[in-house]
Amino acid sequence: MAAQKSAQQPAPNTTRRSERSRRAIYDAALALVGEVGYPRTTIEGIAARAGVGKQTIYRWWSSKADVLLEAFLDLSEQASREAGPEYEFAIPDTGDLAADLKAVLRLTVDQLKDPRFEVPARALAAEGVVNEELGRVCMTKLLEPSLLLYVDRVRAAQEAGQVRQEVDPRIALELWVSPLAQRWLQYTGPITYEYTDTLVDYALYGIAPHAR
Repeated sequence: MAAQKSAQQPAPNTTRRSERSRRAIYDAALALVGEVGYPRTTIEGIAARAGVGKQTIYRWWSSKADVLLEAFLDLSEQASREAGPEYEFAIPDTGDLAADLKAVLRLTVDQLKDPRFEVPARALAAEGVVNEELGRVCMTKLLEPSLLLYVDRVRAAQEAGQVRQEVDPRIALELWVSPLAQRWLQYTGPITYEYTDTLVDYALYGIAPHAR
């Protein structure tokens, strides 16, 4: 009877178990890098915090950088989903470039001030300044996809005749993205909706006197 009862028990759901382990590893990696910094974060520490064996981590990732970057990508995707499906893969195009940029930058302000994002983001950003390899990987995997959304939106505005054709979208987006990043990283001023709205206005309309 015991053997028969055992045979009738459902097989363990390895997919669900793997997803729980992966989620625990993400959470542990982000928490540790915020608490002790990138240099002192280790695979062993992540494994202990997540309650898994380090061999489990090495089965999925080759280094702590890979773990952290994937965890951070997952966190960014969560933030996009929370913002709404229209923000997951593109900056909305309502026909009003200024309004669209202001809307997405306000969401960015919310993200930058969210401790879930801010603490690990600062740790990775600080390490990326002195660790060129990590900095380049962060740029490629984390920043570049977001920047391309701005490029696409500016190009759409060019097609609509709202932005001059000769404008380079990659340079244009730096007019609002770079000042926000600098203020956030260096604490040179508050991160607010009013600030990002003003960045957009200055970028799109300039600071010279308006022609009469």
